[in-house]
Amino acid sequence: MKTLKIYPTSINERFLQQIAETLRDGGLVIYPTDTVYAIGCDALNNRAIERICKIKGINPQKQQLSVVCSDISQASDYAKIDNNAFALMRRYLPGAVTFVLPASTSLPKVFKGRRTVGVRVPDNPIARALAEALGNPVLSTSVEFDPENPDYQMTPHDLSLKYINEVDIVIDGGDCDNQLSTVVDCTDSSDPTVIRQGKVDFEA
Repeated sequence: MKTLKIYPTSINERFLQQIAETLRDGGLVIYPTDTVYAIGCDALNNRAIERICKIKGINPQKQQLSVVCSDISQASDYAKIDNNAFALMRRYLPGAVTFVLPASTSLPKVFKGRRTVGVRVPDNPIARALAEALGNPVLSTSVEFDPENPDYQMTPHDLSLKYINEVDIVIDGGDCDNQLSTVVDCTDSSDPTVIRQGKVDFEA
């Protein structure tokens, strides 16, 4: 496992391409978002998704899976976004809101039988650049996080030690805000519902 220092204001393209290649090969990366650090993989690689689910103890048939996209255009290839949902996403993204949307058929088999997918476009240039360099979304789940203790935060160094045998690369992108995203169910975009209140106050 290696740690790469990337500055949000000056992204190292060589590092970025190296990370994208690792993801394409089924690798896992820990990277910063506008909320907390996340573990990510190529959202089209079933084997890599299974690795993440095992690390976090996630049952992909029962728990919501979320993807990080470079922009709404990329998201539209993997989720069904109608006019109402598009308008809401334009208002809040990039930002710390996860939109739960009807999943499209272009997602891999681990999503089969699931009708929805969580979509994120973080207000963090590293996260968006990663999805852009990969060419498709990054399936993501937050690293260890204690909402009862908001001051608790693992540094990139701590994360590299904790996940030394489980991930391939840790991106040191500085501190995160250490708040979870607000999750909004937009499967009925005419009546969006907040299902988890997080960093952003959402109003339809």
